[in-house]
Amino acid sequence: MKPGIHPDYHPVVFQDASTGKTFLTRSTAKSSRTIEWEDGNSYPLLVVDITADSHPFWTGTQRLVDTAGRVEKFNRRYGKRER
Repeated sequence: MKPGIHPDYHPVVFQDASTGKTFLTRSTAKSSRTIEWEDGNSYPLLVVDITADSHPFWTGTQRLVDTAGRVEKFNRRYGKRER
């Protein structure tokens, strides 16, 4: 690779916000928060909303989302366009 043109690719710990599960991987993302990992090293910590640990597709659980009224809410907010 050409030096100086690629972003810094370093180890980062991601944490699922809903389950608390953490995993270590590599990323270009940066964070001011850090966490001490099992190996004794300190890594940047990024908290994310959904990971494979909590995503309905991977867990097999479906959450029932209230879809009633979405179209009405959209029409109230933006109205029907006049031509």
